[in-house]
Amino acid sequence: MPYSIDDLLYLMARLREPGSGCPWDLKQSYRSIAPSTLEEAYEVVDTIERGDYNHLREELGDLLFQVIFYSQLGHEDERFDFAGIVDGLVQKLIRRHPHVFPEGTLESRIDDQKALPVEVKQRWETIKQQEREAKGVRGTLDDVPLNLPALTRAAKLQKRAAGVGFDWPAVNGPLDKVREETDELVEAIAEQDHEAITEELGDLLFTVTNVARHLKIDPEAALRSANRKFERRFGAVEAEAAAPLQELSEETLDALWNRAKASEKSSL
Repeated sequence: MPYSIDDLLYLMARLREPGSGCPWDLKQSYRSIAPSTLEEAYEVVDTIERGDYNHLREELGDLLFQVIFYSQLGHEDERFDFAGIVDGLVQKLIRRHPHVFPEGTLESRIDDQKALPVEVKQRWETIKQQEREAKGVRGTLDDVPLNLPALTRAAKLQKRAAGVGFDWPAVNGPLDKVREETDELVEAIAEQDHEAITEELGDLLFTVTNVARHLKIDPEAALRSANRKFERRFGAVEAEAAAPLQELSEETLDALWNRAKASEKSSL
C-alpha cells in the first residue's frame, strides 16, 4: 500500500520531534530552508524544460516536502498547519473561478461553459486586485516580491502596469525602445561613465524583457535556454580544441565556435 499525505505529515513531525528527531531538521527555521525552496522550485522547472519527465515525480516530491516542512513549523508556532494551507488554497481557487463554481461552493457547477479565455483572464485579474486591496495593498506594483529573479520581476512589474493600461499597443513599441536604449548604452560607453553604463544596461535589459512579454515569452525561460545552448557549444569547443583555450588565437576559437554551431544545426 503506497504512503499517503498523512504519512508524510507524520514523518515530518517525527523529524522535528525533540529528543528523537533529526538534529539537522530540528535546527531549521522558515528563513534557513527558504533557499532550499527556491532551489527545489528551479529543479522542477529545469526538469520540465529538459523534458526529463522520468525524474519529474521525484523533483515534485522534493518541492512538496518544502511545503510540508513549512506547515510543520507553522503548526509548532501555532500560526497555521497543512490543513489550513489546503483550506485557504481551495477557498481562494473557488473564489477566483466563479465561471466554474458559480455559487462559490466546491459542489456548484456550470453545465455549459461559455466563458472565453480572455474573459476568464480579465475576471481573474480583477479578483486578484480585489484581494490585494482587501489586504491593504493599494498601489498597482506595491506587492510584487522584491526577491524574484530580476527578469521575472521586470516582467511582472510590466504585466501589472499593462493591466491598468500603461503599455505599448504592440511589440513594435518596445522593439523601437530597444534600439533607443542600445544607442544610449553605446553613448555611455563612449563617455566611459560607469554609472551611466550600468543604468543604460539595466534599461536595455528591462526593455528586452518587455519585448519578451509582448511576444508571450518567459524571459527567464528564454535565457535559461540560451544558457544551455552556450554550455553545449562551449563544451563542444573544449572537446575539439587541440590545446587549452587560453592558448588559442581568437581566429581559432571563432572557427571552433562556428563548427560547434554548424554541427548542432546539422543534427536537428
